[in-house]
Amino acid sequence: MGTSSIKGMKELEKMFRQLGKVPQTVATRAARSGAAVALRSAKKNAPVDLGYLRQGLVLKKERTRVQGKAVYQVTFDAGMNDVFVKTSKDGKRSYYPASQEYGFLSKGGRYIPGYRFLRRAIDDNDQQIEQVTIESAGKAIDKIMTKG
Repeated sequence: MGTSSIKGMKELEKMFRQLGKVPQTVATRAARSGAAVALRSAKKNAPVDLGYLRQGLVLKKERTRVQGKAVYQVTFDAGMNDVFVKTSKDGKRSYYPASQEYGFLSKGGRYIPGYRFLRRAIDDNDQQIEQVTIESAGKAIDKIMTKG
């Protein structure tokens, strides 16, 4: 039997070794670009009674020790808690963004449904978020591969 070889196999192996050394910044940029889609949607759909909800939405990166992993969360700026935390006359505290997202009970005991603007920001844009994340990662990896 004869031996066979694949043209370009050595170059391919070299590329895979380089891919193993992809910097953390690739994952961070890709995750952030996908999360930015959700952030824009959440800001667009946020109720504007007071206007603070749109102002207070931010992206927050979760801490991780896993190389190649990056997670961003669309959340409310903790620096605006003085605006968001409401205290009633009887001393009960409530978080305004949570009541707008999930709903609340009125003084008469009737349930007022929430807007679900954060949930819809993900659900309505899941394919676009995935596409933008993959494109961003692909561009960064291509850039690294052409350098190497």
